[in-house]
Parts: sequence; structure tokens; C-alpha cells
Amino acid sequence: MEKQEDVLILAIESSCDETAASVVKNGRTVLSNVINSQIDIHTMYGGVVPEIASRKHIENINKVIELALKEANVTLDDITAIGVTYGPGLVGALLVGVAEAKAIAFATGKPLVGVHHIEGHISANYIENADLKPPFVALVVSGGHTHLVNVKDYGEYEIIGRTRDDAAGEAFDKVARAVGLGYPGGPKVDKLAKEGNPDAIKFPRAHVDDAPYDFSFSGIKSAVLNYINSCEMKEEEFNKADLVASFQKAVVDALVSRAIKLTKETGVGKLAIAGGVASNSALRKALQDECKKNGIQFYSPSPILCTDNAAMIGAAAYYDYMNGVRHGYDLNAVPNLKLGERV
Repeated sequence: MEKQEDVLILAIESSCDETAASVVKNGRTVLSNVINSQIDIHTMYGGVVPEIASRKHIENINKVIELALKEANVTLDDITAIGVTYGPGLVGALLVGVAEAKAIAFATGKPLVGVHHIEGHISANYIENADLKPPFVALVVSGGHTHLVNVKDYGEYEIIGRTRDDAAGEAFDKVARAVGLGYPGGPKVDKLAKEGNPDAIKFPRAHVDDAPYDFSFSGIKSAVLNYINSCEMKEEEFNKADLVASFQKAVVDALVSRAIKLTKETGVGKLAIAGGVASNSALRKALQDECKKNGIQFYSPSPILCTDNAAMIGAAAYYDYMNGVRHGYDLNAVPNLKLGERV
């Protein structure tokens, strides 16, 4: 049987504040993964400023793509298709990547494949886990999303649970700001929580009555703010490490209990984690322990593949490309794109 020719995807990601490009071979082998982060700039403002993010993407995108091709030791002639994130995300930031991808596709005559950002996060698991194939359950936890997804096949997703209000990452950022840790909140909370007692303060675990797999994090965020205000009014000191450790434990408990419950109920025996908050050490350990206890195989990408990157977009684009997905030059940024939706 003749060996199938390698499929090389040049992938572009610009949905928030990382300008990233990557060359991925056959959906699982990363030949290059270049990320230009804007964290230092946005830290001054305590969060991502969309206009600044868009401007920086314009400044950086050509250099990032050139470097990705150079590191992969390929030229545009070697590339099979161009993959790009077209949603969800910040509309101005997305537009920069989409315009760039369309220009390259037009100039080279290569196929264009628009990729869903969350599909990319889930696909990050394929890069380091050669044995992982659908079906499996994915827990997607990021600054903008908290989803429990039944991954039925490559490119085929069913959202079983979602947050009713704040995403988990958003709650981390708000709590970090409230205790004076600054931006980005997730890694700073994770670090300080290691010094605290997670059982020091009892914070609520919200349940959505009619939807056992849905999440709600606004209540716990309010409980933390109320606790801080109460201490300040009474002029009492509180232990920051204990506070963030207790908060983190409440969030982790809510995520883990639902993810394990769904994995057991579906009977797929495989659980993968994805998204920026997937790099949280307490969440990874809790999931690992619970999966071991319940005979479930646990998959997680390396932390660098949890945060926004283009390698995950290349992995997702490969499976979309193999499934016949192609986009025209009218592809547009869709900031509120839903998982499984094709626009």
C-alpha cells in the first residue's frame, strides 16, 4: 500500500493576546510552535485591552509566521493547508489572524480551514498522546469558557455542561484582583494557594437544579468578595494564602465532581482536560487522583499547550481538513462562535 503523503498545516492563532503560528504534521507532530505573548503590556491595565491586542497582532503576525516556517525548516510551498482560529474571541484580534490566513491562502492557492478556538484546546491533547482517539469526555476550562464536552468523533462535539455565568478562569482573575495579586490571576492564585490551607474557609459549591452538569461560579466569587469586605469592616486581618487555597478548592471540587460523573455515565473511560485553567496544578492533581480511583484514563496537555497557541489549532485543522472542511475567502471572524457550529 502506498504511503499517504504527509499533511503539513500552517496554523495561526490570534483570538486574544497571543500572536501564534505553528507548523503541524499529520495533526500530531509539532514542527514549530511560536508564541508572542502580550502579557507584560496588558498587566499594566489589569486585563486584556482589545484595541491594544489587535494592534500588537498586526505588528507581530508576519514575524511570528516567518519564524514558525523557519523553525519547521519548511517553506509555504511545502504547506498543505492554512488553518486559522476564526472564533470565538476578541473580534479585532481574530480579524488580524483571519485576514492574514486568507491572504496567504490566496497568494499560494492553498486550502483555507477555519478552526473553532475551543476545538483547538481539545485537540491539544492529540499532540502528546498518540493513543488518544475519540470518543472521550473533555473538560474545557479557560478565561472565557467552562464546558463539559462529549467528544464523539474528530470534529463532532456535544456540549453536556456549561457555565451559567462566569467562566472558571474569569473567577480566578476576579479573586486575584480582589486580594491584590494582579493579572494574570490564574497562575498567581495557583502559586499562593500552595502556601495556604484549602480547608480554612468554607466556600459554597453551586448546583444548578435542572442541569446537573452545568457550572456556576458567580456565587463563589461573591462569597470571596463578601468575606474580604466583612474582614475589612471588622478591621480583621485575613490570611491571603488560606483564602485563595479555599477558593481554589471550591472551584476544583465543582469541576472535578461533574467531569468524573459524566465520564462514568458515558462509559467512555477517557477524560481529557483543556484550556488555560487546565494548567492549574491543583486541578490536574485532583483529576488525576479521581481518575485513578475510578479506573478512568486521564489526558492533559503540557502547560504550554493549555494556554493559547497555534499548535493546537494545527491539530484541529488537520482533522477538519481530512473531514473535507474548506472555507472561502469570505471567511469572517465570529466572536461568539459556538462549539460544533460551522459558519
